[in-house]
Amino acid sequence: MQSIEPLLYGIGIAGVAVNAAAGVLDAGRKPFDLFGMVVVALAASLGGGSLRDILLDRTVFWIADQSNLIAAMVAGLATFAVVRVVRLPPRLFLLPDALGLALFTVSGTQAAIAMGAPWLVASLMGVITGVFGGIVRDVLCNEVPLVFTAELYATASWAGALLLLALLEAGVSPGWAALAGATLVLVIRLCALRFKWRLPVFVAKS
Repeated sequence: MQSIEPLLYGIGIAGVAVNAAAGVLDAGRKPFDLFGMVVVALAASLGGGSLRDILLDRTVFWIADQSNLIAAMVAGLATFAVVRVVRLPPRLFLLPDALGLALFTVSGTQAAIAMGAPWLVASLMGVITGVFGGIVRDVLCNEVPLVFTAELYATASWAGALLLLALLEAGVSPGWAALAGATLVLVIRLCALRFKWRLPVFVAKS
């Protein structure tokens, strides 16, 4: 595995674990068995980064470092165990999903920067890393993906990725730039959930 700053590596692992937990919480609204839950957790936590790495023509991150795969499985199984004994609100998955979006946006953008991608491509790789796993999760759960219909989602991810890139260009350290980018994603997403911020919806005139 390429040597990267420990903080950014930790952000990536945390993103995997949080998205796996969000996947299980979302799938918990369906009558899935343990195997189904694990599949959803892995898809949610590894899907975005896998697509990013394929597009960047680099070794898929969880193949290069199985710690990511282990983190996803442990977080998914632990969440599955918790929800069997604790009653949780149906939409609780939106909170870890928002945190996972923030963490994956940062890690995806940084991964693209490390491959020498230009700023626009790097920002879009951050968005892909942040949202694609959730798309796969929702498809597996037979739901319309949140990113297409819900409150600001991909927009929040892109804003955070662009802030991260701007701060790096200004000479801010990668750690602080990552923290600022992730914070912006999380704040926009949580505010969008709270205040129902949405992009305009396509409605054809009859």
